[in-house]
Amino acid sequence: MAGCRGSLCCCCRWCCCCGERETRTPEELTILGETQEEDDEILPRKDYESLDYDRCINDPYLEVLETMDNKKGRRYEAVKWMVVFGIGVCTGLVGLFVDFFVRLFTQLKFGVVQTSVEECSQKGCLALSLLELLGFNLTFVFFASLLVLIEPVAAGSGIPEIKCYLNGVKVPGIVRLRTLLCKVFGVLFSVAGGLFVGKEGPMIHSGAVVGAGLPQFQSISLRKIQFNFPYFRSDRDKRDFVSAGAAAGVAAAFGAPIGGTLFSLEEGSSFWNQGLTWKVLFCSMSATFTLNFFRSGIQFGSWGSFQLPGLLNFGEFKCSDSDKKCHLWTAMDLGFFVVMGVIGGLLGATFNCLNKRLAKYRMRNVHPKPKLVRVLESLLVSLVTTVVVFVASMVLGECRQISSSSQIGNDSSQLQATSEDVNSSIKTFFCPNETYNDMATLFFNPQESAILQLFHQDGTFSPITLALFFVLYFLLACWTYGISVPSGLFVPSLLCGAAFGRLVANVLKSYIGLGHIYSGTFALIGAAAFLGGVVRMTISLTVILIESTNEITYGLPIMITLMVAKWTGDFFSKGIYDIHVGLRGVPLLEWETEVEMDKLRASDIMEPNLTYVYPHTRIQSLVSILRTTVHHAFPVVTENRGNEKEFMKGNQLISNNIKFKKSSILTRAGEQRRRSQSMKSYPSSELRNMCDEHVTSEDPAEKEDLLQQMLERRYTPYPNLYPDQSPSEDWTMEERFRPLTFHGLILRSQLVTLLVRGVCYSESQSSASQPRLSYTEMAEDYPRYPDIHDLDLTLLNPRMIVDVTPYMNPSPFTVSPNTHVSQVFNLFRTMGLRHLPVVNAVGEIVGIITRHNLTYEFLQARLRQHYQTI
Repeated sequence: MAGCRGSLCCCCRWCCCCGERETRTPEELTILGETQEEDDEILPRKDYESLDYDRCINDPYLEVLETMDNKKGRRYEAVKWMVVFGIGVCTGLVGLFVDFFVRLFTQLKFGVVQTSVEECSQKGCLALSLLELLGFNLTFVFFASLLVLIEPVAAGSGIPEIKCYLNGVKVPGIVRLRTLLCKVFGVLFSVAGGLFVGKEGPMIHSGAVVGAGLPQFQSISLRKIQFNFPYFRSDRDKRDFVSAGAAAGVAAAFGAPIGGTLFSLEEGSSFWNQGLTWKVLFCSMSATFTLNFFRSGIQFGSWGSFQLPGLLNFGEFKCSDSDKKCHLWTAMDLGFFVVMGVIGGLLGATFNCLNKRLAKYRMRNVHPKPKLVRVLESLLVSLVTTVVVFVASMVLGECRQISSSSQIGNDSSQLQATSEDVNSSIKTFFCPNETYNDMATLFFNPQESAILQLFHQDGTFSPITLALFFVLYFLLACWTYGISVPSGLFVPSLLCGAAFGRLVANVLKSYIGLGHIYSGTFALIGAAAFLGGVVRMTISLTVILIESTNEITYGLPIMITLMVAKWTGDFFSKGIYDIHVGLRGVPLLEWETEVEMDKLRASDIMEPNLTYVYPHTRIQSLVSILRTTVHHAFPVVTENRGNEKEFMKGNQLISNNIKFKKSSILTRAGEQRRRSQSMKSYPSSELRNMCDEHVTSEDPAEKEDLLQQMLERRYTPYPNLYPDQSPSEDWTMEERFRPLTFHGLILRSQLVTLLVRGVCYSESQSSASQPRLSYTEMAEDYPRYPDIHDLDLTLLNPRMIVDVTPYMNPSPFTVSPNTHVSQVFNLFRTMGLRHLPVVNAVGEIVGIITRHNLTYEFLQARLRQHYQTI
């Protein structure tokens, strides 16, 4: 990025990790355009890179285009469709692997412990049963934590990171093979370990990793396994496949291919087209039917009978034939659904607020300590969760009457299967015959079975049991999300919300006398309300829930509930994934800017301090620039120096025209002078990179001001590109910010590749003698390009010259300095740009805009400065 780099300042409610902020007075912060609020947010970090979604139309790429014809284009497209199908199949197989072993370990654990409980209930040795359960859970959670130590980005659900990747941010290590292995095995152990986490969220991350890695046919983790596969060697193709993989993960988790497609569209992908839509939908379908085929065959022994579409199945919602007054829902119920949506939004906002405070506490007190502390925290959460589950199941449950399965009709085999699953997971701890322990039925089962109990169990759950279960599950799930284990949030939120919905149904039935309502519907709406209040998804979540229930009539109540829950929750806080994105300091771009941001223009938010290269540059200058900056792209420019004063002397018309040009064209020096004249124009992060002339008319008393001294600090440019010109302290603003004619952009990775491969020519030769690299050679090291600090300088002749013009992008997207921020934002986000040069009317580059210049926090700071300067 060509913008200046400020210091990283991470602040939270209880502490401030930036010593500078502690030493400034409120007046100084106000002058700098900053404010001290009670809940200071973590500012977006500048060490995150953006993806190169825009194609670099340089000479090597044009040579490839010259060799392309319709036949090769169709073959390329056919290969892409085959790869998309492979991503879907592999994602389905990953889901099958996770589901199989989670079921195996869970059945082993509950089988041993349940047998022990039944024996010890007579002998009085329940402590032994608790120790057995602790042994299983702590062992599984310990393995899950160890895997996260190997690859830290495997922690959590991975959805915030994938959302960032689809938004155009390169999160380090997020789509590596090692991350996939740690994620898959980690979520397997964390779910089997009894933590209140789900495997559906990590499935989305796993699908995205498969989508990123499979088309490359190589891996950083397995360096020896490489195939000569020349396709898809760019961030553009990779991000499309990651979109398909994430959608396939949703489809495999919920059996919702359309919902998965909408998830990729809604939750991040900034660039979208019709062709990508078809490919993503096809990939989602492939994942769904792959998982369905194998799960149905393994579980029912009927291969080819697609009966289990996803990892999480809600079963079929249907009233019993004996109850003629029962309806799934009526128009009168919509009022209750709206109220439940409001309550779900409030509960979700509370959940997010508590989890945010826990995450900040972990960032301050757990993460800086040795990694073993993270493992101990995970084990502590597992210990508390296990004890609460065991004690609540044994002590707090009530014995309830088991409903007769004969009431279930025989007109639906799927309904029969659902009823059998529900009745088989009933727990009868300490209860006489024909009764069951309602608390143990919810706590002492896999979470998917507990959801089915709340959706389809005809027997009643005690309101006290449901309330206690909801409170305990709410608090423990909030504490669990964020520890160092792979963990999803969908299933815990659904289960917690289902308990809330079933509680509402019980109250309406028992105390208000509304006997027509169907408890399963209210449990589903409660699950949707709470999940919507936590994650704030609307379109995709509506379709996912409809596909999971296989009941289109639920479309309207689910949509209304999710909309109300989102609006209510948004009034208090962001969604849980957006909160964790913000805590990581990722510069995420929203869908659009606020209306008042159009008061700003491109010249207000651009970075005028540029580090640039010339079309022909010596190696020593390139090495110096690459080693002393962290920018990822450099404008290719030539200096614009004309003898305009000589022309102005002879002709008044020419003189007037030149004066108009000077008055109407924004220049780097003019913009820098305008910014330097007022301290209000600069946030603290830019004061360190300021350049300014000494003002001779300033009051001597003001020279003692700390902020004024910072503004007057001399700016030392990066090493000059021409060795015979060294920076001078006598340079004026115009000399430091001389006009530069813009010719194109060249990336850091391209410059380093040219140096590594010795692409240069001597001063005594013509630039035509410089070796030429093909497109394949330029992209050979993707995605891990060599680093300039790993370059052996003894192999380079510093006096040699590099002609960068064949490898630069001569036609990148550009904007005028007068372009409104909303136009800049829409262009940057929809086209998936990484750098956006600001070029004036005569072709001079006056600044550059990167992702960090368009973040909400940066625009807000600029808007405050705008208000203070008018």
